[in-house]
Amino acid sequence: MEIRDRILQEALALFFQKGIKSVSMDDVAARLGVSKKTIYKWFANKDEVVFEGMQQYIKGMEGTCSQALASTNNALEAMFQIVEMVRGLMRQMHPSIFYDLQKYHPTSWGLWQEHKNDFFLKQTKEHIQRGIKEKLFREDIDVEILARLRLAEVELGFDSETYPATRFDLQKVQIALLEHFMLGLATLKGHRLINQHKQITEED
Repeated sequence: MEIRDRILQEALALFFQKGIKSVSMDDVAARLGVSKKTIYKWFANKDEVVFEGMQQYIKGMEGTCSQALASTNNALEAMFQIVEMVRGLMRQMHPSIFYDLQKYHPTSWGLWQEHKNDFFLKQTKEHIQRGIKEKLFREDIDVEILARLRLAEVELGFDSETYPATRFDLQKVQIALLEHFMLGLATLKGHRLINQHKQITEED
């Protein structure tokens, strides 16, 4: 692996582990076993490392998400795939990531906003429409409104005032919001599939 890619990979791993603000270029250099001068040979500053690291991460995440959704048999199975993806993501993501991006790295925050408002919104709308066609989601829902609600829920789950990390497991928060959203969309047929997946028995 080229040194430039290694720098991005290891820096991103540290950002996810400790938060972006808490990681210095000295930390990245120490993790790589190189001098800080070597890092600055490839990157002008930390902001550039954050931007290119997030750009690479988002691109990979979009590819993984598209592949996972395309390989499922129905919209609810796709939702269950998303639940597992969220679990994996939240296990490795420091709770301050989005706060740090927004406050200290606005250009990189713009990457996330672009991903959210373009790729994520488009995928969510298509996913809801698929569920409606499969009779798993209700026909009377407004796709545009509900897709935008889902985007807002993701960011709400990282809001430190609503869900402070000292009181809440942020993985549980994101899963709870996603499952609540899923149940709100589902038809009776959809609810049965959800309960079957979660091994829940409900009385009629």
